[in-house]
Amino acid sequence: DGPKVGALGLDATVVGRTLETLPGGRQVSRFEANGEQYDVYVQLAAEDRASPETLSTIYLRSPRGEMIQLSNIVTVTESVAPKDLRRFNQLRAVTLSANLAPGTSLGDVLNFLENTAREVLPSNVQTDLAGQSREFRSASQSLAVVFVLALGFIYLVLSAQFESFRDPLIILITVPLSMTGAPAALYWTGGSLNVFSQIGLVTLVGLITKHGILIVEFANQQQEAGMQRLEAVIEAAVLRLRPILMTTGAMVLGAIPLALAEGAGAESRQQIGWVIVGGMSLGTLLTLFVVPTVYTLIGRKHRAGEAHGAMHPAHQPAE
Repeated sequence: DGPKVGALGLDATVVGRTLETLPGGRQVSRFEANGEQYDVYVQLAAEDRASPETLSTIYLRSPRGEMIQLSNIVTVTESVAPKDLRRFNQLRAVTLSANLAPGTSLGDVLNFLENTAREVLPSNVQTDLAGQSREFRSASQSLAVVFVLALGFIYLVLSAQFESFRDPLIILITVPLSMTGAPAALYWTGGSLNVFSQIGLVTLVGLITKHGILIVEFANQQQEAGMQRLEAVIEAAVLRLRPILMTTGAMVLGAIPLALAEGAGAESRQQIGWVIVGGMSLGTLLTLFVVPTVYTLIGRKHRAGEAHGAMHPAHQPAE
């Protein structure tokens, strides 16, 4: 009570320092003993500061020498306040943390929270993400760009290798085929589309194109050897079946330890492992049928002996 403090001749600074010292505690000095340094605090005993009635036991001396009870000039009001004020992006913030329930994905939960926030929170309240949720949303926004860049890079490399803009298209048909197996594996194993599974999808783009390269390259060689396009691609599919299966088996068996991982960090390794196992398995099966079919429809016709660097017999003059 400011006016009452002034009428009694007290100083508000003294009142505040008394409240700071006795109920709250204040360091007033230090002393050393036996090589140890000790801090000296002035504070009421714990049992004497456990309730608001403590104010009736504290007295202040006025300039006139009178002892004034602190409860006469201080009013205690009980209220509820946060223990600490957290900030995020230099704004006061409240953090909501939760664990995903079985069968739910991080993307679905974030969409639900954002929709609920728009309906419930006032218009002047902002929302943002942190931690794994922030990484997932950031990776999701850039996933399409990463896929386009990956496919574009592979297409340019294959175009230079085959000296054609048509053959790489046939090879890249394997990419969407493998993408059908990866989500299926995640669904059957209870996984979700998150940062780690997206890393596995990008890795899968480079792994699955190997099968198309084996078939298309060998079929081109068979045409250059004199075979028709249909006969060449059938021969390529038959003769390259073993290398394709061996490559798939090595990749799938190598990814199974990731898919069945346990312990710390197992969730991230499992997501990558199941994407590779599911994508390679189903993608390989579909590749063996789809790539030869597409090759017969849009594949280039190679004439015998047109291979780059082919050797031609030289005519020797008759002696």
